[in-house]
Amino acid sequence: MTVEHTTPGARRLRLGTRASPLALAQAHQIAASLKEASGGALEAEIVTFTTKGDQLTTERLINSGGKGLFTRELDDGLTNGELDLAVHSLKDVPSQLPPGQMFVAFPQREDPRDGFVSKSARALQELPEGALLGTASLRREAQALALRPDLKVVTFRGNVATRMRKLEEGQADATFLAMAGLTRLGLAEVAVPVPLEDMLPAAGQGIIGVVMREDADPDVVAVMRQLNHAPSAAAAIAERAFLEKLDGSCRTPIAAHLFDQGDEWKLIGEVLSPDGRARWRGDGVCRKEATESQLAALGRAVAQEIIFAAKEALPVFGDER
Repeated sequence: MTVEHTTPGARRLRLGTRASPLALAQAHQIAASLKEASGGALEAEIVTFTTKGDQLTTERLINSGGKGLFTRELDDGLTNGELDLAVHSLKDVPSQLPPGQMFVAFPQREDPRDGFVSKSARALQELPEGALLGTASLRREAQALALRPDLKVVTFRGNVATRMRKLEEGQADATFLAMAGLTRLGLAEVAVPVPLEDMLPAAGQGIIGVVMREDADPDVVAVMRQLNHAPSAAAAIAERAFLEKLDGSCRTPIAAHLFDQGDEWKLIGEVLSPDGRARWRGDGVCRKEATESQLAALGRAVAQEIIFAAKEALPVFGDER
């Protein structure tokens, strides 16, 4: 664990983050917003962690415990009082927070799309037959195979720089990276954004979640809530409720996105078989004025629609609910 100190003076909050370049970029974004929102009264001391998820370089998450591997050390630090807040990429956060923790802000969502990256093609359909696609995401693998069943998939793990290096070395012909991460790193130009209509993203993709303890100082919580972006929070609530209802984890290809339809929100969700041969979709709408509970209900309703449509495949989702 390493610690980056801020300038002296203001009250310091210990902000926990993973140590990857992307996670640090997100942490610095939150630290700057915190200082601005508090008028300089609060500053963040950034505390970095290397999580078990970061240490995986070849295996899929499903073989080592799922997406919680990216948050566990931060969760423990928050629970044990070593941290005052933690900053996460929302798509890496399990569908339920540890007891005693709460989201206090969802800043404005960055580009939620996936980005196609290849030295030889501009789109998945341009790859030659039998090309190698590098990804560790079951969702991206299933969605790609649904479009191109001839592709061969190899496991690609690591941060953005590592995956780009693997492409350069010829370990794969193409890969997908989240446009949000590339944009935050100033690398958006290396990828071709995939339309949401073609590839529905992971629930929460592009959203940062800021977590604190439920017993945190109310005055600090009030400042943190100023960082909240209402449309992004609506998406986070609906998409995570969808995921939770399906008992979503890294073991199942699941995608969801809340679309802005003007006067209403429209949630589209899907579940695929790992080989991409089967796909179940559901959708639903609610008013823009919807409460948090109504947004969560929307997420659960869309998930239930998929469960009903795929009863014969219920083991994909876990126990019938």
